[in-house]
Amino acid sequence: MTLANIARYDERRAPSIGQRAVVVGGSVAGLCAARVLRDSFAEVVVLERDEIPNTPVAREGAPQTSQPHAMLEAGRTTLEDFFPGFGNAIQSAGGLQLDMSKDFVWYEQGGAVAEATAELPALYASRPLFEHVIRERVREFDEVQLRGGCRVLGYEHDTETERVTGVRFRDENGQETTLEAPLVVDATGRQSRTPTWLEAHGYPVPDVDAVEIDVTYSTVRIDRPPAVRGGVLVAPEPHRPRGAAMLPIEDDQWEVILQGIHGEQAPADRETVLEWAETLPRDEIGRRLREQEWVSGTSRYPFPSSIRRHYASLDRFPKGLVVTGDALASFNPIYGQGMSVATLDALALHHELEAGFEGLGSRFFRRTDEIIDEAWKIAVGKDFMFDETTGPKPFGTDLFNTYVARLLRRAHDDGNLTEAFFRVFRLERSATSLLRPSVVWRVLRPRFGSTTANGSETAPASSSMRD
Repeated sequence: MTLANIARYDERRAPSIGQRAVVVGGSVAGLCAARVLRDSFAEVVVLERDEIPNTPVAREGAPQTSQPHAMLEAGRTTLEDFFPGFGNAIQSAGGLQLDMSKDFVWYEQGGAVAEATAELPALYASRPLFEHVIRERVREFDEVQLRGGCRVLGYEHDTETERVTGVRFRDENGQETTLEAPLVVDATGRQSRTPTWLEAHGYPVPDVDAVEIDVTYSTVRIDRPPAVRGGVLVAPEPHRPRGAAMLPIEDDQWEVILQGIHGEQAPADRETVLEWAETLPRDEIGRRLREQEWVSGTSRYPFPSSIRRHYASLDRFPKGLVVTGDALASFNPIYGQGMSVATLDALALHHELEAGFEGLGSRFFRRTDEIIDEAWKIAVGKDFMFDETTGPKPFGTDLFNTYVARLLRRAHDDGNLTEAFFRVFRLERSATSLLRPSVVWRVLRPRFGSTTANGSETAPASSSMRD
């Protein structure tokens, strides 16, 4: 399920359900869940382990927030529906709205893709700024309380009715307390303890798919000339398990991220960062790293595997509990899907609340399964381009990867194919849209010309990032 086939948010359709809902976790997934719960509950309490900042800074308990994050179109559109004026607020805080193909160089399969035939707007900012703007909009709702410094100890549970009835937690003052609620949302991320709690209380535990990709990231921030607003992405490939991106963010800066896959350790110091950048097939990133002032040191973060928990397949699950965001599925961050999938999860929760409170959990998990399927195909499918990747491989992955690789080579001089690919990458359309006859013809039609050593057709050289 993508933006194209899920109904948009409509506050007017939300029913009144109860007195209180509790959300455990205050990152993007938890904040978006709180936004939609506010429509149906008189009070929504968000319990966050970290102190909640009043400025756009990375939270101590979430070190990955210092790495670059993308806001895909599915996320941008849904957040605009949840918080009208969201895009303007990001730009007012220093973020940028740019065109994903016209303002960026996207290098993959031996060349840069052509400009798309349609506009592809996207927001660019740091993860702390995205989270800050969402958090400040949530604060505007009188029904929502954001409580930092709270450590949840477990769920309150009625064994007779098999219903979660609230949470036990250590509050801001270190006092253990209980908060009753007919609905609890787990948005605690990939380290979620819900499976452990389920097992301890006699419930089945969801099966987990783990796809090992062994990625490390290194990020630095550098100055960006105010007149230069574009960026560059170099996708890692099997013959070059190194990738990189340079994304414009607020404060006239670029976030530069270097990625190493399957044993390629991303660099940890300035000298190695510069050496690494010199090995990339495009020179923009290395040149900017040499020329521009560095605003930060190097921050490195490991990501061993994508994981997916199959809650939808459980035949028993406690009433009054749902799990969302990275606690459901956590994807290889190379593809920038996390925030956008979290917003679609919240949209799914909105629609399932509209359908009624009874049976909410199972209905929500079935709907989010369809959302996760699409993102999983993109992330895990591309991970399996590398022979070293291990884990459950979706059916047809190898054949589809071969087809998409040819599509991207043809997109070096075909903007229609660039658009088709980006619409899928941005979670606007299903991956099956790449199999429409008009797209298949452009990918497979005979073409007469020379080829490169790796089998890709030659194409006109793409222009560099706009200065």
